[in-house]
Amino acid sequence: MEPEPVTLTTPRLVLRPLDPRDTDAVYTAAQDPDIQRWTTIPSPYLPEHARSFTEQLAPQGWTTGSMFTFAVCLPDGTLTGALSLTMRLPGTAEVGFWTAKEHRGRGYTTEAVLTAVRWAFTRLAVDRVEWRAELGNTASRTVAEKAGFTQEGTLRSAIDNKGVRRDCWVASLLPSDLGLPSTAPYLPAPTRTTGSTGSTGSTGD
Repeated sequence: MEPEPVTLTTPRLVLRPLDPRDTDAVYTAAQDPDIQRWTTIPSPYLPEHARSFTEQLAPQGWTTGSMFTFAVCLPDGTLTGALSLTMRLPGTAEVGFWTAKEHRGRGYTTEAVLTAVRWAFTRLAVDRVEWRAELGNTASRTVAEKAGFTQEGTLRSAIDNKGVRRDCWVASLLPSDLGLPSTAPYLPAPTRTTGSTGSTGSTGD
């Protein structure tokens, strides 16, 4: 059974399912050149794109359990941004987000990411949340680092942004990073040690 749409709260924010009431605010925020450059949204971003996102894609994601999209709002209802958790593999979700230009620099997105990820770890049987961003998207990388994600490297040609293949950074957050239990046992790879002969004990080189 897929989870019912849920509203999450923090001392400063309300995360609720994105819906048609957000259409105008999404359209306005998406006119920002940085959002169009660094995310995979259409460019130019038209009113019909916003309607499709808020009226169809976001609600359908909750219905099918494939993508959980939140409107990140202030207590007065002002939209500060959007955040999605997209199911990629069993037990693995990918987090994506954008923040309206006028609300950046206040820590809202990091707060929202941690809130949504905790929900995923405790309610969705997720044991790994991935973050990916095109090389050069330092603002997104800063959010991931502040949220505690571990950088794992660079993937070649791993993002298709408006028909162009691009390299991306990848990082992950695990339940144990937040002091939470995993739904499945996790056996980390042993730390490689070097003996007196300099051999690591591996074979088949």
